[in-house]
Amino acid sequence: MTDDSFPTASRPDSIFLIAGTATEIGKTWVATRLITELRTRQIHVQARKPAQSFHPQDPTTDADLLAQASGEDPRRVCPEHRCYPVEMAPPMAADSLGRSAITLAELADELSTSWTPTPRCALPAESGCPVGCIELAGGLWSPIAHDGDCLDLAKLLSPELVILVADAGLGTINAIRPAVAALAEVAPVSVFLNRFDSTAELHDRNRMWLEQHCQIDATTSISQLADELLRVVGTPSPTAPAT
Repeated sequence: MTDDSFPTASRPDSIFLIAGTATEIGKTWVATRLITELRTRQIHVQARKPAQSFHPQDPTTDADLLAQASGEDPRRVCPEHRCYPVEMAPPMAADSLGRSAITLAELADELSTSWTPTPRCALPAESGCPVGCIELAGGLWSPIAHDGDCLDLAKLLSPELVILVADAGLGTINAIRPAVAALAEVAPVSVFLNRFDSTAELHDRNRMWLEQHCQIDATTSISQLADELLRVVGTPSPTAPAT
């Protein structure tokens, strides 16, 4: 289901997912800053949120913040029928509101038809967007549809990279290891330690333990995360200047 007021295009050249080890881990914060960083490098990014739930009195939603970063319409980032003003996982929120059940196939189809044309240097305007960012909801095993969780949806989307956002504090190694193992079957995984404090001994030790004992490299810098993303997906053609 798409909004006919928006033109559609083919799949982006590359897609990366923003997943999390838990709810409220900072996925949107990381996504918006990564999108901003890529745009400063003249790389166009379109952002998508398959479904979102929120408190009805929240002044802004994840889709609003993603849209501000990418320069899009929030309705394109997350269609209105996938916005649920109840603080529950999307399928539970849909049930609470008496709305239709959500299926993984519907979400995947809506995402695939949501991309809009973007001019690129020396390429026609009808070409697809260079990079697509899809932010999942909640943690990796949080329900996002009545028939599956975020990991199930990730498998359907075939991304080029998954960015796993995790906390830097106590318990993060236990949360990161199974998530990385599960996502490794989907795509290469980059771990971002959010809220990392270089002066906190625990944060430093967690990062070193991941690298030395688990062979998991963890990034704490948005700039470095952008570098890593571009190494995996390649450097897309820059966005054509506005006229």
